[in-house]
Amino acid sequence: MHPTRYGTLTGRYCFRSRLKSGVLVGHEPALIEDSVMTVAQLLKNANYHTACVGKWHLGLNWQKKDATKPLFEGGNLWDIENTNNVDYAARVGGGPGDVGFDYSYIIPASLDIAPYVYLENDQATAPVSKEAPYFKDERARGMWYRRGDVADDFDHNTVLQNLTDKAIAYIESRDAKQPFFLYFPLTSPHTPWLPSKEFEGRSEAGVYGDFVAMTDDVVGQVMNALKQKGLDKNTIVVFTSDNGSHWIPSDKEQFKHFANANYSGMKSDAWEGGHRVPYIVSWPNKIDAKTETNQLLCSTDLMATCAELSGQKTPTSASDSYSFLSAINKEQSKEALRTSLVHHSINGTFAVRKGEWKLIDAKGSGGWSLYENQFEGMPNQQLYNLKKDVAEKNNLLDQHPEIAKELNAMLDEFKSGNEAR
Repeated sequence: MHPTRYGTLTGRYCFRSRLKSGVLVGHEPALIEDSVMTVAQLLKNANYHTACVGKWHLGLNWQKKDATKPLFEGGNLWDIENTNNVDYAARVGGGPGDVGFDYSYIIPASLDIAPYVYLENDQATAPVSKEAPYFKDERARGMWYRRGDVADDFDHNTVLQNLTDKAIAYIESRDAKQPFFLYFPLTSPHTPWLPSKEFEGRSEAGVYGDFVAMTDDVVGQVMNALKQKGLDKNTIVVFTSDNGSHWIPSDKEQFKHFANANYSGMKSDAWEGGHRVPYIVSWPNKIDAKTETNQLLCSTDLMATCAELSGQKTPTSASDSYSFLSAINKEQSKEALRTSLVHHSINGTFAVRKGEWKLIDAKGSGGWSLYENQFEGMPNQQLYNLKKDVAEKNNLLDQHPEIAKELNAMLDEFKSGNEAR
């Protein structure tokens, strides 16, 4: 979802932006503020060539054919009825080219959110002359996408590999004399689940599992491209996810597979299942294989890490970023990089983590698992000791009011804009 993308590129929690809950859709304006530096801009200052290939989902400033009329008419942002005033032939503002990327090849949002169009260097690669109907394949619950405008060269089934080919072509075009930064946000395994023929039946977790297998293959293709170029040993590759899996109880029952391990909740939630994701870093020249760290890390920490790597100061706008370089190099530091972090769920629920303690400012999950109205008569907050109860089953709010008070005070500082650390 967009909050992780915003945090990854800016080093700021997304709740500091204009969007306090929910997610962006395809025709909403750019989210990254002009006053905020991105990782791409930071690395350009260090002579890196920068590229973005993949799913943008951070808003775009579409141009109007008639400036006196609304960009679109009728319906709502999720189901726009009339987009005749969108000038798809004009340069799109607020995208990669305006926030530090030298090259870009993107789709505007998720593969289930219109408009369905490729933008190369902020220009559509083909006319947008058709409308895709709502699509649903009954073979699996995740095989669907919304209706909306579609470009003449756009085919949902080939998007993932097409983006992968563009990323590989970019790697192959690099001159070893100039370092590069490639931001490659994938469309998978988000809906629509569309594994290609060669991956059908590959897993034992249905269509979703097959799509994850295809995603894994994409990573392999990128790694192989680096190897073929002779860049694999001294290139830093970070593999992570924007949120936990949207894996519902019926999926667990049907496939006997737990996409979010033993954590409570899933995508959208303030519980750990919504936020604990892989964070895998490869850098053979500097990081020993099988290195692990128990340091508290967040996706916002990429900015400060890149600043340290490139010999720069962390930008003042990146107020929620801490370098994790010392946690992954061969002389691993035991000193804590950060003592706290903030979770923010899809409905705007806050949670704060300090050490082994986590406070959730809600009765329920903050997302799709358990809504507030299902907890009548329960405490208004949740307090968990994640060292002893990582599954968040035992609410200790009444037993440790002093810890709850401390974490609430810390959360209030974050909300008011004072970056508690």
